[in-house]
Amino acid sequence: MSEADAREPIDPHRQRELESRRPREGEAPRAASGNGVATWFDHHLYSVVASLGRMLGKPWATLLTVGVMAVALALPLGLWLVLGNIERFAGHVEQSREISVFLKQDVGAARAQALAGELRDRRNVGKVVLRTPEQGLQELREKGGLGEAIDAAGDNPLPFLLIVTPRGDEAMLADGLRQLPEADQVQHDAQWRQRLNDWLRFGNRAAWVLAALLGLGALLVVGNTVRLDIQGRREEIGVLQLLGATDGFIRRPFLYLGAWYGLAAGAAAIGLLTLTGMALREPLAELARSYGSRFELAGFTPVQVLVVLAGAALLGWLGGGIVTGHFLRQTRPTDT
Repeated sequence: MSEADAREPIDPHRQRELESRRPREGEAPRAASGNGVATWFDHHLYSVVASLGRMLGKPWATLLTVGVMAVALALPLGLWLVLGNIERFAGHVEQSREISVFLKQDVGAARAQALAGELRDRRNVGKVVLRTPEQGLQELREKGGLGEAIDAAGDNPLPFLLIVTPRGDEAMLADGLRQLPEADQVQHDAQWRQRLNDWLRFGNRAAWVLAALLGLGALLVVGNTVRLDIQGRREEIGVLQLLGATDGFIRRPFLYLGAWYGLAAGAAAIGLLTLTGMALREPLAELARSYGSRFELAGFTPVQVLVVLAGAALLGWLGGGIVTGHFLRQTRPTDT
């Protein structure tokens, strides 16, 4: 390094800290003490504030970097939100496992109750609910909007209904219920649930793959941004190395710079998804109401927000650390 480079001005705060570590002429080296811990903590605090100032000092470059990272983070997060809402819309798994057994018209109340008791004693049956024709008729009046048609029909045409909740293999139980002599029709909706579960598993796997790819892209973006900042301070870093600064001392501000980029990108991604949810919530609620459902689009919980912000900051921290570590390994002074 030339004499002109040695005179390159560096951060006064960092230079004072380095000089404070050097023993004065004629003094023995000082042992680590509480003052050293305070200095270490003070430099961490200074690095946090200084890195934020450097990021805010370049608003347009910062906006571009944060915007690219936010889009990369928002895509997998949005897919996870969609999958979570689909699971909620599909309802509880236990409800989809129910098997409806419609008994024949000539089966009376006494036999229907006895059959329900027999099914409850089976090991592969969790619960049995007996619904009478009168209860079924009342449900059609309330939910089906068929009151006038039912009144015109005269006699109640509905049979007794057994709603069976399986315990174990539901397909095998459904096949057994179809063999009952009293059973007229057995309705089992497990096939659509299995297909839905398969699609949800595929969607979750796709979300993880997408998160890995776009997370790598975000890591490269913040790493390249930190690399440009390092290049702009190359001479300052060289002076610090000549003064005896450790790699951790030099790396620290760039780690916090990457963390700030990640934190800002995570907040921006959550903001984008929140605005998207607000735009879609009302139309989706109207569509659900047309089907007699009260489903509403759910967003991030407070815990999920904290996890996303922490993960994004960690991603930026790693990007800054990888780039800075590579630079320091290539520029570390060698003994001659």
